[in-house]
Amino acid sequence: MLEETPKVAAPSGSTLQRPIDDDAPLADDAPSTVRIGRRAEAYYTASQFQLILWRLRRHRLAVFSLGVVVALYLTAIFAEFLSPYEYTRRYSDFLYAPPQVPQFVHEGEFGLRPFVYGYTMTRDPKTLLEMYAQDRTQPFYLTLFPKVEPYKMWGILELNRRFFGAQEGGTVFLFGTDSLGRDLLSRILYGTRISLSIGLVGVVMSLVLGIMLGGISGFYGGIMDVVIQRVIEILRAFPDIPLWMGIAAALPPNWPILRVYFAISIILALLGWTEVARVVRGKILSLREQDFAMAARLAGVRERRIITHHLLPSFTSHLIVVITLSIPAMILGETVLSFLGLGLRHPVSSWGVLLQDAQNVRTIASYPWLLIPILFVVITVLAFNFFGDGLRDAADPYSD
Repeated sequence: MLEETPKVAAPSGSTLQRPIDDDAPLADDAPSTVRIGRRAEAYYTASQFQLILWRLRRHRLAVFSLGVVVALYLTAIFAEFLSPYEYTRRYSDFLYAPPQVPQFVHEGEFGLRPFVYGYTMTRDPKTLLEMYAQDRTQPFYLTLFPKVEPYKMWGILELNRRFFGAQEGGTVFLFGTDSLGRDLLSRILYGTRISLSIGLVGVVMSLVLGIMLGGISGFYGGIMDVVIQRVIEILRAFPDIPLWMGIAAALPPNWPILRVYFAISIILALLGWTEVARVVRGKILSLREQDFAMAARLAGVRERRIITHHLLPSFTSHLIVVITLSIPAMILGETVLSFLGLGLRHPVSSWGVLLQDAQNVRTIASYPWLLIPILFVVITVLAFNFFGDGLRDAADPYSD
């Protein structure tokens, strides 16, 4: 028979601890030291992306800003469905109609269903200007998914319903109308697609140029580094807006809208790659002499592969932060050029084009709702900046 293993008594005042099974689930009454050990192990074995994500979650303002950015891009994607009307549709009876505010009380009775009052045309006896007065005799209730005239989603899918609208026989202009009687809300939602996409296109193009030229400048050095850096200094010496205006003014006025769109994207990219190139050059200068880069070079790896597969991945998180902070600059660039009449033009709808109607001080004083597009510009820029700041803090390896 097998002899039993003698039991060893633990010394008085001490406890024997068995090895911790890392894969076993923790009980509710597990010691705090075990939980702290698990967290420390997860922290030190996590990837760079997981560390950035954990730090970003603690930055509430950045997370909220990310939600705003996602909502804006979803609005841009589904602009046709979210808009109550086509952005080119005109209502000749509602020129410069003020915003219709949804209400819930009609003739002293409260209801959960929102409605808007229609308009009746009146004339100011002193200035003889046409004015709109609310017709409180008949409310027009707002409905979800009303049936409308067929339209094409993304130019492909034909639909006959929109997200919301007024009941049959009524109109709803939540942001008012412009000088041609077009719904301002619909034009803003359609303009979101142009303004946000032109920022992405410009950033992608500037990113490619910045990585390519910055990588060559930082890795090879020599005469190429001198030439590239002098070009960067020359471009950064000019003020942005006058330089944009000078280049955009050279565009032929008879170009189609699509060609102007890509021309504006190229202009913004050609003037926005310098910052990315400076960042890439500085990072590569500090990393090209590291042990992993020297080992790859001694192993016979081609120089282009060392840059793309060894050096660039080492500071990808920093590049993401730079891209995030560059997008609002591109959006502001397009808005400024279109506002000054040097960028996109009617009938295309962008935030800068919509603000062209607000250039006259008298018009602003009479129809202040024409300034509503600037609120979307401000919200977008602030959201990108707050998210970029939070992402920069999360990507900092020396942060807590």
